[in-house]
Amino acid sequence: MRTAFFTHPSFWQHAMGAGHPECPERLDAIDEALCSTGLIEHLDVVQARAATWEELRLAHSPGYLSALRQRLGAVTQVVQLDPDTAANPHTLTAALHAAGAALQATEQVLAGRVRNAFCAVRPPGHHATRDKAMGFCFLNNVALAARYALVHGGLQRVAVVDFDVHHGNGTEDILAGDPRALMVGLFEHPLYPFSGVPPKGDNMLNLPLPAHTGSQEIREHIRAQWIPALEAFRPQMLFVSAGFDAHQLDPLGLLRLTEVDYAWITQQLADVAAKHAQGRIVSCLEGGYHVWALARSVCAHLRVLAAV
Repeated sequence: MRTAFFTHPSFWQHAMGAGHPECPERLDAIDEALCSTGLIEHLDVVQARAATWEELRLAHSPGYLSALRQRLGAVTQVVQLDPDTAANPHTLTAALHAAGAALQATEQVLAGRVRNAFCAVRPPGHHATRDKAMGFCFLNNVALAARYALVHGGLQRVAVVDFDVHHGNGTEDILAGDPRALMVGLFEHPLYPFSGVPPKGDNMLNLPLPAHTGSQEIREHIRAQWIPALEAFRPQMLFVSAGFDAHQLDPLGLLRLTEVDYAWITQQLADVAAKHAQGRIVSCLEGGYHVWALARSVCAHLRVLAAV
């Protein structure tokens, strides 16, 4: 079996205005790197379906979904939802296909059609709470996929791993207190969204890190805390909020990881998945705003997932 790579043309059409760091050029850089390295030949490229509104209720409140549908459906130009988050006429379509990519990837991995999957999605999702869009995010792709695996996939235990430089507050909001889900995350603290300390539930293992924390210290934290927690939980599937903005070149954070570290982290997760989850991993793009550091990091992540 191979690694699936989920994409959709709408991911390029969503844009939040000139100069916004969460821009379509991020995907251009990823695609160029995959092609120039030949890595694309080892992936099954899949055009993502859209999520249904009923599926979105797995992670979001009906009231929020109704308001989001009404507001984004009426957008005719770039409009601000908050100081960081904006929408254009293509945002709703892109958000539905980003969520659909995570759900379709989960379906295909559970069915054994692919070994694992990476969803190169825009907009990202891990800041979207049950009832609020924020932090560049509208729908929580990873939380939706994890809940789908529990509700429709017949699984009893899933783990979410978030290594974005920003705390995945939305995913925590949706999954906190659910004993069927374990979430482990690292993030720079203090930094937007200024949450995660303390965590909202006993099933959350957060690693807040001071600015300028480097590779070796982060690896030690993962060995000492993440891996024992994941081993004890024995997840039947892993979901990854793959934010690459903890890279030392990223303009929005001050952690000091490199693409070599992302390969190492991915290998640790792959080892856990091989032992407990039949290798099942669905990874979704979150942050990463230095476009070439992002592209190199995604390639490092995918080389491990695809075992090439």
